[in-house]
Amino acid sequence: MGSLPLDASLRPLDPEAFSGESRAVVNFLAEYYCDVEKYPVQAADLESSAAGPGFFAYYPFNASAAGFAGEMLSVGLNVVPFVWAASPAAAELETIVVDWMGKLIGLPQRLLFSGDGGGVLQGSTCEAVVCTLAAARDRALAKLGHENIMKLVVYASDQTHVTFQKGARLVGIPPSNFRVIQTSASSGYGLTADAIRAAVDRDVANGLVPLYLCAIVGTTGLGAVDPVRELGEEAQRHGMWLHVDAAYAGSAAICPEFEGYLDGAELADSVSMNPHKWFLTNMDCCCLWVASPATFTAALSTDPEYLKNVGTNGTGKPAAIDYKDWQISLTRRFRAIKLWVVLRRYGAIGLRGYIHRHVAAAKRFERMVAEDERFEVVRIAGDDTVDDLNRELLAAVNSSGRAFITHFVVDGKFVIRLAVAGAMTEMQHVMDAWALLQGKAEEVLRRHQL
Repeated sequence: MGSLPLDASLRPLDPEAFSGESRAVVNFLAEYYCDVEKYPVQAADLESSAAGPGFFAYYPFNASAAGFAGEMLSVGLNVVPFVWAASPAAAELETIVVDWMGKLIGLPQRLLFSGDGGGVLQGSTCEAVVCTLAAARDRALAKLGHENIMKLVVYASDQTHVTFQKGARLVGIPPSNFRVIQTSASSGYGLTADAIRAAVDRDVANGLVPLYLCAIVGTTGLGAVDPVRELGEEAQRHGMWLHVDAAYAGSAAICPEFEGYLDGAELADSVSMNPHKWFLTNMDCCCLWVASPATFTAALSTDPEYLKNVGTNGTGKPAAIDYKDWQISLTRRFRAIKLWVVLRRYGAIGLRGYIHRHVAAAKRFERMVAEDERFEVVRIAGDDTVDDLNRELLAAVNSSGRAFITHFVVDGKFVIRLAVAGAMTEMQHVMDAWALLQGKAEEVLRRHQL
């Protein structure tokens, strides 16, 4: 592995070298994005691009020029933002931007610093779920006694991201106490209050303790939305912690026509949403809001002598926020500057327009599928061989290198799932993907003489 000679004259942050090398990196990235469409979307080597407009798999992480600039500021300033005393500006900016973001998507004052709540920027939904599960666990065990942890039960739908069950295991909930509630087409694959009520009542009758209910706004596989208000009322009935996971679809609440997705959020103990998924904020950035910062931080706080905050108001209560107490790790990144740059650069109007562009493209794709008698939303029309045909079709599309699409299984059926969310994806790219699907479907059907 080659390197420059290392000697006593090494200056890691030499201004001249920093300027030249940074410009070289920016120029490299600019050329990469100029040519991004020439790379295969899925390949076995580095000559591929998940940033390209043909990436319809999973949920594409968004990027933007503002996000890049914010990330450069975050890395370049290299602050120590885990305690207020080390970087007051970083801590104060974080409290500002999480409130901005909460107000943009219509969250109630109860979850904001301007009310009685507050928020933090974490790396992912997984971190947010683990932290809120820990807070819910400790709140419950403070009343029940720690020896009763095996009685705690958590609830979510069968459409919930695997993150939830991983988080529950990490905080000590036994897998036998996970309640994965079956959903169906009749409820749009959303979790119903009746289903939760029945599951909770059974557990209470058996001497168990309902702990935590996870409601989803935009499930991974189908985009289903759980009825937050109805589930919140059920959670309150038994003193459960209600967490609303709005990882990607929560961003859509910035648009007036979608703000109803978060109706009932005032009943939630916590809400999470990832700006890196649909708000052009580059990896990584997850907003987490909580109704009771004291309950939340009680489960996560550490206070060794070398980290004590000497700035108190005389009552022993910290005069400022130490974000080390709002997350799992001590060390953290200065994500607030990145989100601040994105919000200042694009504003509410720009972000709404960006989301509207993707929604319009997805609706256009749905109409095109509906107009082709060989397809249905959500499968190739046919008999029991449909799953095999869909698998073959998906493999053919992905092997072309022109698009990358993933699948999902619902009610035992293998379905092709196209996610319109890439920062570079526009209407023409969606139409190109549809033409590719049609062409490959014709080849598959011809091979099977259908």
